[in-house]
Amino acid sequence: MSERTTCVVIGGGPAGMVLGLLLARAGVEVTVLEKHADFLRDFRGDTVHPSTLQLLDELGLAGRFAKLPYSRLDEVAFPIDADRNVVIADFRRLHVPYPYIAMVPQWDLLNLLAAAAQDEPSFSLRMRTEVTELIREAGQVRGVRYRTDDGTSGEIRADLTVACDGRWSIARQQADLPLEEFPVPIDAWWFRLPRRPTDQTSALTPRAGKGRFAVVIPRDDYLQIAYIARKGDRSAAARQGNRTLPSGHRGTHARAGGPG
Repeated sequence: MSERTTCVVIGGGPAGMVLGLLLARAGVEVTVLEKHADFLRDFRGDTVHPSTLQLLDELGLAGRFAKLPYSRLDEVAFPIDADRNVVIADFRRLHVPYPYIAMVPQWDLLNLLAAAAQDEPSFSLRMRTEVTELIREAGQVRGVRYRTDDGTSGEIRADLTVACDGRWSIARQQADLPLEEFPVPIDAWWFRLPRRPTDQTSALTPRAGKGRFAVVIPRDDYLQIAYIARKGDRSAAARQGNRTLPSGHRGTHARAGGPG
């Protein structure tokens, strides 16, 4: 089965969904292909920055966004002792309409963007549709071939093909785009802790020790922790089991991974 559109976007993450929405608002026929059945996955980068909040406002989506469950980050502060912090960044001093960072579950943001885009007649979102190959003719990319989760295959030809399918992009690999990688000397562990009802902080709180670093991110009903250590220290940390953090909590739901 062969179809045609003006632009096909590979990947329904934040970049793909925002691009699809903007193109559709401009009247461009656009199809976004997302291999998963929904957006309910565990993301670590759930920050919505002041510039993005302003964009959502300009798109008429500020009211919808305000109804999502999110927490605000107003500052970055290093704790000195139990009663004192050193503030190194105060977003409230920014001269912008939204002087804070919103921490929102990414699936809620993606559902909002998808719903807004689907109001546009030139927009199409295909879930459960995985791109398997670029269509290349005469040295140019002419679209994509795909497979759905029920085994159906087809192709979509397009004037423009945009790869938004993440760091392991199959489209980028097949397009032979140059890629330069830089070694990262750290490993990151992500986990969460219960948030006390009395904890009303809106500060992102870094905590440092010898050879290690942790960032405490307040979420709506829990604390998200990024534990950073020298590359290769991950196995040593695992052997020690749960670590006691300066707050006195013990970690749960740990996930190991690279930075970001």
